[in-house]
Amino acid sequence: MSTILGQNQYGKAENRVVKITRDGATHHIKDLNVSVSLSGDMDEVHYSGSNASVLPTDTTKNTVFAFAKEHGIESAEQFGIHLARHFVTSQEPIHRARIRIEEYAWERIEGSDATSGKRHSFARSGQEVRLTQVTYDGSAWEVVSGLKDLTVLNSTDSEFWGYVKDKYTTLQETNDRILATEVSGRWRFNWTDDAAEMPDWEASYQETRKHLLQAFADTYSLSLQQTMYEMGKRIIDSRSEIDEVRFSLPNKHHFLVDLEPFGLKNDNEVYFAADRPYGLIEATILRDGCEARIPVDLTNL
Repeated sequence: MSTILGQNQYGKAENRVVKITRDGATHHIKDLNVSVSLSGDMDEVHYSGSNASVLPTDTTKNTVFAFAKEHGIESAEQFGIHLARHFVTSQEPIHRARIRIEEYAWERIEGSDATSGKRHSFARSGQEVRLTQVTYDGSAWEVVSGLKDLTVLNSTDSEFWGYVKDKYTTLQETNDRILATEVSGRWRFNWTDDAAEMPDWEASYQETRKHLLQAFADTYSLSLQQTMYEMGKRIIDSRSEIDEVRFSLPNKHHFLVDLEPFGLKNDNEVYFAADRPYGLIEATILRDGCEARIPVDLTNL
């Protein structure tokens, strides 16, 4: 045989599951997009077409919905752990399961009649998307969570000067600028063993997001790189369950508009928001002594 089979996996992508939990008149909503990917003893289905080791992708879809009912959805991480453990331990040919989850946030809408006691109306909360990826090989876990599409902006306390200049440099130095970015971030938990106590996934996400935002707001920035490092450092220093943070931050450029042709002075008040091209700043921040495992290309996570 002149060819051999390399790394491979299969599964059901983007299973959209919405779970409503009814607590009397108060309802709670979890809105997930779940992608399942399985790998293991799958050579024969590629070589001969034998499906003897193949769990149908339709079955993985059904499992997602059934588990939402049977186990509920306490958190994206916990739900992913339930699914990954099930696929690896219930099917002998499956050696590894990867569960990727996007979670969409909803805000509760309180009715105008506050005395009615009804609390079952929601509105989608912005464009921020919560993410998690759970991987299990039968003995060890890897949980990487994060978020994307979180747009943040500081209208001052940011400078950019002292950079390298050559004959093609036209950018002017500034000691007062808008710093804006759309955060795409992932963080890897150091929980890998069933015997160890699991993190409180919901609390961890909320606290990690809080530290990320506080570091962005608190840092007097001389570069987006500096701000990004402080965001990761704040998370590592504050959350003992996290060993690695990776950010991809596009610089959402805001350029001062030249108003002099109109006889007007622009005292850092009017800006042109350019959507492209944009600077793209990326880095991994690690707990000392830990190795990086989060892929450089966050779109592959």
